[in-house]
Amino acid sequence: MMSFRNISMYYFVCVAVHGITLANAATFSIQNNCPYTVWAAAAPGGGRQLDHGQVWDLNVSSGVGGARIWARTGCEFNENGQGKCQTGDCVGLLQCQGYGLPPNTLAEYTLNQFDGMDFFDISLVDGFNIPMEFSPTSGGCNSGIKCTSQIVGQCPSELQTPGRCNNPCTVFKTDEYCCNSGKCGPTNFSSFFKERCPDAYSYPKDDETSTFTCPTATNYKLAKMKLESLSPFFFPFVALCFTVATAATFTIRNNCSYTVWAAAVAASGGGGGGKRLESGATWNLNVKPGTRGARIWARTNCQFDEAGRGRCKTGDCGGRLKCKAYGKPPNTLAEFALNQYKNLDFFHISLVDGFNAPMEFSPTSGLCKKGIQCTADIVRQCPKELKAPGGCNNPCTVFKTQQYCCYYGKCGPTDFSEFFKARCPNAYTYPRDDPSSTVTCPGGTNYKVVFCPIGSPHLEMVASMSQEE
Repeated sequence: MMSFRNISMYYFVCVAVHGITLANAATFSIQNNCPYTVWAAAAPGGGRQLDHGQVWDLNVSSGVGGARIWARTGCEFNENGQGKCQTGDCVGLLQCQGYGLPPNTLAEYTLNQFDGMDFFDISLVDGFNIPMEFSPTSGGCNSGIKCTSQIVGQCPSELQTPGRCNNPCTVFKTDEYCCNSGKCGPTNFSSFFKERCPDAYSYPKDDETSTFTCPTATNYKLAKMKLESLSPFFFPFVALCFTVATAATFTIRNNCSYTVWAAAVAASGGGGGGKRLESGATWNLNVKPGTRGARIWARTNCQFDEAGRGRCKTGDCGGRLKCKAYGKPPNTLAEFALNQYKNLDFFHISLVDGFNAPMEFSPTSGLCKKGIQCTADIVRQCPKELKAPGGCNNPCTVFKTQQYCCYYGKCGPTDFSEFFKARCPNAYTYPRDDPSSTVTCPGGTNYKVVFCPIGSPHLEMVASMSQEE
């Protein structure tokens, strides 16, 4: 379900970016609206001189992560593309091969990640050198970002540099501001940036609501704004922050009155398998940092032999007790990706493959509190067209049409997806459902997945005895 979107990143002061969709890449059209020359930089992508009004079309490969676009000013380069810039310099190269030196306003993005979404933000973590806007224009996505305040003129004296406003990590080099330990909070300086650009990241562990998403196939626009003049300067130091990713523990509990066979699989090889869980039993599963495309689900009415071979009525994964592939619908899914964009975990409950067991998916550690539940009596209320033994099927499995399967391009909600959404409003119900159904927590959070949580309907199910344990 991954696809590529055009992101028009508009360097509010200097650079505007808008996009068109290619088959295997996203196109960034980077435009200089400044009254002076800038040297646009992109990692990945390189760099290019842009006089006022000029545009640079940059193709970015699918799945790119940790990407940045920024403007450099006051540059001089020779015929070999070597020289220096007074702001945003990248080791004296016209064609940047890494990030630029602060202070510089950053447009950051990751393409085609969890559920095929793009994630993007404006960041002032490295300070400020240019006002900026980053906005979509199509696909019903309206979550654009701006940072257009007069930050340079109001910059705190401790952060002032000629024509720019530095970041406190570069100036003070302490953990309070650099967050080298991985834990830090807002400061007076980050609050200064946040008050003037509330939608931008202002320190390394800022509120993840400053990250924006758009659904697949969104196009993006460039906006035109009045730009302030910028004075060149040179800065001597850049500080780096490091985050150590740790494994997450998933506690999988069966609260159903019947036996289930829990299953877990990750597309990126993050571990998993399967385990029989009697009523009240738990399975603690350690999942590697960076795991993507992961699922946890319950299988019902299973029979396995001593070698772990057999079958399940719902959620079967090729007849194995220890799953190595996704399960067969209908099955309620807990889906997640760990330590992704901005070191965030992304998770949700999905009914795209139908429903076979009530579920809760919640964080259990840290300051992250928002969980998800799907506990409605879906099996008994299932539309007759979707009824299946032990569950409620998804319309794609039944009808196998573009309308329900969304094999390509755009698709919208249907009567069947609305049936699921009305009963579990926080769950994904069709392939292009609202990305607000995805929840985020900081990387390193632990989680629980509960089958038949409190509040679930009482569903009797006769689970066949097996010989695998």
